[in-house]
Formats: sequence, C-alpha cells, structure tokens
Amino acid sequence: MEQTDSLHNIRHSLAHLLAIAVLEKDPSAKLGIGPVIDNGFYYDFEFSNGYTPTPEDLKGFEKAMRKMVNKGLLFEGREVSVDDAKKIFAGQPYKLDLINELEGEGKNLTIYKTGEFEDLCKGGHVENTKEIPADAFTITHTAGAYWRGSEKNQMLTRIYGLAFESGEALDSYKKQLEEARKRDHRKLGKELELFTIVDEIGAGLPLFYPKGALLRKTIEHFISEQQKKRGYQDIWIPHITKGTLYEISGHLDKYDAMYTPMKIDEHDYYVKPMNCPHFMMLYKTLQHSYKELPVRYTCTTTNYRYEKSGELSGLTRVRSLTQDDCHVFTRPDQIEEEIDLMLDMIKEVYAGFGLSDFYVRISLRDSKNKDKYIGSDDVWDTAENALRGIVKKTGWKYEEAEDEAAFYGPKLDFMFKDAIGRQWQLSTIQLDFNLPERFDLNYIDEANEKIRPVVIHRAVLGSTERFMGVMIEHFAGNFPLWLSPVQVKILPISEKYVEYAEKVRAELANADIRVELDDSNESLGKRIRIAKTEKVPYILVLGEKEVEVGTVTAERRDGAHLDAVALDVFISTITKEITTKEIW
Repeated sequence: MEQTDSLHNIRHSLAHLLAIAVLEKDPSAKLGIGPVIDNGFYYDFEFSNGYTPTPEDLKGFEKAMRKMVNKGLLFEGREVSVDDAKKIFAGQPYKLDLINELEGEGKNLTIYKTGEFEDLCKGGHVENTKEIPADAFTITHTAGAYWRGSEKNQMLTRIYGLAFESGEALDSYKKQLEEARKRDHRKLGKELELFTIVDEIGAGLPLFYPKGALLRKTIEHFISEQQKKRGYQDIWIPHITKGTLYEISGHLDKYDAMYTPMKIDEHDYYVKPMNCPHFMMLYKTLQHSYKELPVRYTCTTTNYRYEKSGELSGLTRVRSLTQDDCHVFTRPDQIEEEIDLMLDMIKEVYAGFGLSDFYVRISLRDSKNKDKYIGSDDVWDTAENALRGIVKKTGWKYEEAEDEAAFYGPKLDFMFKDAIGRQWQLSTIQLDFNLPERFDLNYIDEANEKIRPVVIHRAVLGSTERFMGVMIEHFAGNFPLWLSPVQVKILPISEKYVEYAEKVRAELANADIRVELDDSNESLGKRIRIAKTEKVPYILVLGEKEVEVGTVTAERRDGAHLDAVALDVFISTITKEITTKEIW
C-alpha cells in the first residue's frame, strides 16, 4: 500500500503515543527509536527489572493510546541545541547515543512534545491527536531487536502496531493477513513436500524434496528457454574465489554480507556472495570486437550471503540463493535496445505466472551520502538518466526511490502484486559504468582503439528460492498445470483396474506429462481426498466404464469435469493447456 503524507503522520504520531503508554506502565523504561514502517509503526524499549509485556499489556497500551487520541493532544515541535537535548534526555542512553551521532553535523535538533512527553524526532506528525481515526490502529505483537541492529548491542523489546486511514482499511488488511497465514509458504512447503530446513545443515539453507526440485527445475527451465531464444549464452563459474577479485570489484569495502574467508595456499578465499566479478573476468580473458557486442552471458548459480538469523524466513530470506544471473557487455549505443530486450522478457515471463499488476521502481543513489558508492557523479548521472528515459518510454507505472541503488550503479526494480495484494520486488536490471572501469574491460572499435563497454546486470526471478516462496503463496499451492510438480493423479477404483491405469500412466508419461499412479490399499474416497490435499490439477478415476471403452474420466481441481474422454483427446487437451501456460 502506498503511504501518503497524511498516513505517514498518523503512524508516526501513534509511535509517540505508544511510548507514552509504555512509560505510564514502566516509568523507568529506556526509549529506543519509533519509526514508521509499511502498514504501521514500531517502538523499541528496554524495560526495567526484566519486565516483558504480556498480550494483556499490549491491549492495555492500545486502550491507553485510544484515550489519548480522543483527548485531542497537540504535537508541538521545537529546535534545541545538542547540549540542551543531552540535558532533556539525561538518563535515556539510547537517545543520548543518537544525539552524540548527530552532534558532528553541527545542527540543532528537533524535539516534539505531546502532553508532558518529549521525544527526539524530525517529524512529521498530526497537529492534534483527534486527526487519528480511533478505530484505525491496533497493537499487534512484540519481537526482540538489537539496538542499531548489531548483535554486539543490547537486545530491546520492539512493539509493533498497525495503522491505516480508516477502520475499514485496517479490517481489510487484517483479512489479508489471515489469508496470508493460510498461504504461508513454510506451512504449504511442508504439507506439499516441497522443501525443508534442517538444523544439522543450518538456518537459511533449504533442501528440496523431489516435488520441490521438480518445481524449481520447471521454473528455471522456463527462464532458460526464454533466454536461449533471445541470444543469451550459458557460462559456468566456481563457488569460491580469491579475495583479490573482491578487492578489484570493491565488494570487500562496500559489501557487508560476505562470510569469513578461508585460507587456501596462503590466500584468502571467499564463498561467492554475488557473480558479477566472475563474469567480468571471464569477459576480460578474451579479446572482443565492436562487431561481437552485445555479449550476453548468463548463469543460474547459487550464492551465499550472511543474513542475520532473526531475518531468515523459509525461502523468502535465505543464506543460499540461486540467481538467474545475466550480464550483458554492450556498446553505449546499444543500451536502450538491450534493456528493451530484457523488458520484453520480463513481461513475457510474468505473464506465464499470471502476474500482471506491477510497477517499476527506479532505484537511485542516496544523494546525501555518496561515499557508499563507487564512480564519479558524471557517470552516475548518465546511468540514472538513461534508466529514466527507457522507463518513461514504456508507459508503465514507475516511481523513483533514493538510497536503493547498488553500490556500483542505479537499477530498475520490478514491484509485483500477488493474488492477495501484497507487494514483492522480483526482477531487477542494473546499469553499470563502474565495474567495467575497475576491471579494465574493453572492446576494439572501428578505429582499432580500445573502448570501455557498459555492463547491464539482470535477474528475472531475483532468486529461485525467494521466487518459489512468493509463487507458493501467490497460488496458495494451487499451481497452474504447467508448473505443478504432479499434473495428473490416476486412481483406479479397485485392483482389477490397475493394469489399465498403468497403461494410461505410461501414455501420459510418454507425452511428457508429470503423472502419478495411486493404487494403494486405501479406499477410493481417501485416495481422492489425499490427491485434493496435494492440490493435483487433474484426478483421473478409472473403473469398469473407462476400461470397456478405453476412455478416462477426469476431475479438474477447479471443479470442471471431463467425462468419458478418449485418452488421446485428454492428452491433447492438457498438453495445449501446458504449452499455453493457461491460468485457471
């Protein structure tokens, strides 16, 4: 949901009211930060004497906040000096930590007062708490959070709240949350035997059962076929590399999710967290003419990144992530044409998954902190303006977002909505003038001179694991026929029809249809229930009638029936549905 200034101010103001409610319960509590987040807000606290708020306490905080809303309290802001701020927040170590950090900027600080409560804050807020709809917010839950996100610091208690512009919007979001719980890919992944995570192997390192492996192979094959017809060439790269490679690329200085290196032959080696430097070196080993460009290299390969344990979640946040990675080495005059080719592929791929509601985020530098990036301002301006122009030409919805770029270049992030309205960042295209410079890449132009190419980074899925998690939830496990690990389940009514069922299974398998035969001793009713629980698209129940005339009777997962259909007709029907990637 897009956040308006009005909604942002409501959520920010509620964070202050939560702090007031907490201090009424525990006057000795230490205050952390209370920012606005998607769909609401939170505030971090260090409670006194080992106190931990209970669910009843959370209800009490919410009730107290509602009373404050109805009182019509004012939010009054004023500037204070750093010295005055330190006096005001004496006894609040986390606020003093923030003040000490801001002291170097040489600016006055802003404090907002609500009733008798004062907080260090930039704003904005409502002017009066009566502007906050009393039925449009709720306190939801608590979680542990290290101060400043560092495991070296104190663990605080984070209290979360939801807030919207109306009670109806809050109710709608709660229904979405309930539906999301039903669709949770971790729950469905277990029920459908797709993947698991085992403590002995490690958090964030998923393993895939046969059906899950089939699902990911189907997805990756689809991407591979799309790339092949657009002239992309497969390469292969190793999973570890000398640290020297990341010194050249800048990752050792700018990237903080790399694992500790291992010593091999007196050199530091790293498991790779990304593929870009390998692609650069492979390109560099050959001489290239302007006539060869663009060179389109692609590789589906796994990377390893250190993610904090508290941030891991099933397949959507992992430590081993497989990327459909592509790097195109191109002449400057080919940039627009190459990105157009990528946009065409992204549109076609997502149509196959039934995802049509999306917009493009143009991810730019943080203009206030350019030290995070490599490359000159001129290079960045050129790259950012090029992406702006390409996106505007498409006519697609887009927005610009600062501080979302990669450290070596701006990018296009594709933000898709799933079946229940949640937003996911999936595909990405990055325009890079900087790594070619750092790796001293070149091609020979018409005048036989060395020219620097431009690199375009692209991943359509983002990562296979995360994309699978999104798709499991998008479809609630009811995958379209072309994507289903098992497309047809055959159920003979009794043992005497097993021979015919096996013949049907063999013909379906020969037609490249993924099929299973269940001739177990369970009752037909139970076998049908199991097949439906497994969310199989087609169930074939075979008995005397089908054997006599050589037909099949099929029930589709959406309730449609195909009665007494010739087997070749059934195969033709579902083959067409698979080929066209029909979405029921």
